[in-house]
Amino acid sequence: MRLIDKDSYGTLAVVFTVAAFLIYLVWKFVPIAWIKWPLILFGWAFCIWQLFFFRVPSRTAAGSDTVVTSAADGKVVIIDDFFEDEYLGRKCKRVCVYMNFFDVHANFWPVTGEITYYKYHPGKHLLAFKPKASEENEHTSVCIRTGSGREVFFRQLAGTFARRIVNYAEPGMKVNAGKQCGIIKFGSRLDIFLPLDADIKVELGDLTTACETVIAQLR
Repeated sequence: MRLIDKDSYGTLAVVFTVAAFLIYLVWKFVPIAWIKWPLILFGWAFCIWQLFFFRVPSRTAAGSDTVVTSAADGKVVIIDDFFEDEYLGRKCKRVCVYMNFFDVHANFWPVTGEITYYKYHPGKHLLAFKPKASEENEHTSVCIRTGSGREVFFRQLAGTFARRIVNYAEPGMKVNAGKQCGIIKFGSRLDIFLPLDADIKVELGDLTTACETVIAQLR
């Protein structure tokens, strides 16, 4: 598995170039040691944080075509019944996971099956944990149909600072739970829409680990 997300090389190159230039300026033109060294250390710490942020961790996949796992590291902020009117056209169980600046932002397929729908939506950049963000923010929408015909729909939502969402979905693609499906750059949210009879395995406030935390069991 890749150590760093393949779509983040350019972002990291810019970050490291700018950080190196600023560190050089501080080293060259800031003579006061108690100001210089904290600024230099902060620059290095920022670069290390960005490597952590854009890494693709190695995980043991717990999902299958009946077990839905979290597609993202983060915190469960919403569990409710929600009418999904973009593709499914019916009421679903919705589970929303919010990713903060310190969570890995690589995303993973939550269930094994076939992609039946994919669409990118430009939009606003409200705070990702706000309820309206699901409909108004920039987002991608993907539906996966399992071998038994159950449908799992999910959205990657950009947040206030996120300006790029990557998703590898193509209609007709076969996917396996736990494989990387893309990345959202900076603060964001991922919503999963499940059948009403799905057995939800998480509670509000739970911390999730992508690929490993079971969100629901499909009946």
